[in-house]
Amino acid sequence: MILNEVFETIKKRIEERPEGSYVAKLIEDDEKSGLNKICEKIGEEAVELILAAKDNKREEIIHETADLIFHVMILLAYKEIELEEIYKEFERRRK
Repeated sequence: MILNEVFETIKKRIEERPEGSYVAKLIEDDEKSGLNKICEKIGEEAVELILAAKDNKREEIIHETADLIFHVMILLAYKEIELEEIYKEFERRRK
């Protein structure tokens, strides 16, 4: 699944912090600053998604949803939470 592939790439970028990597740049400062930047991006992307939805702009909704999911995945990887843990939570809620 593409989300798993993207998540693995994010984890690798966090670990290796290659030059030119967006993920590495987002977290380049100390832990608090990196976390703050990630959270700010999540907030920004959430607002952009809400605005796209309110304006009924289908393509923008798709784009902003992908941006939001991407930044949430950065947060999860940064906090060392695996996608599998999120999948399990969805399974638990389904019952």
